[in-house]
Amino acid sequence: MSTTMDIHEVLQRLPHRYPFLLIDRVLSSEPGKSIVALKNVTINEPFFPGHYPHHPVMPGVLIVEAMAQAAALLSFSSGAGQADDSKVYLFVGIDGARFKRPVTPGDQLIIKVEVLANKRGLWKFGAKAEVDGQLAAEAEIMCTMRDK
Repeated sequence: MSTTMDIHEVLQRLPHRYPFLLIDRVLSSEPGKSIVALKNVTINEPFFPGHYPHHPVMPGVLIVEAMAQAAALLSFSSGAGQADDSKVYLFVGIDGARFKRPVTPGDQLIIKVEVLANKRGLWKFGAKAEVDGQLAAEAEIMCTMRDK
């Protein structure tokens, strides 16, 4: 069964807040399998004045962070628990990160994440970020829940 989430539901599940919340909406999610999330990229992003003033480009590390946030939402809906006052969900590894096209103001970043493995609380995901159907970035991401 596919589910969606608006920004209010995303805020309930992720501990991130402005300027580091990088998911605006979940378009579809199948617990234990996959998620598709949306990030609207606007000129008002706090990183654009410095990256770069005359040719604004979303930093690749923030695209990867957006993929990790989508992965966290997927793992929470798949039984990993929730980050709260006693636990934190950590991004613990990345493999094969590749950047294929720049992401600029006005783009809608569509983030697609699928579960590759879950062993002893260590989740491994395949993640892709696309703009207008074109691959912008991809990576394998590893995350886990830890006590604070």
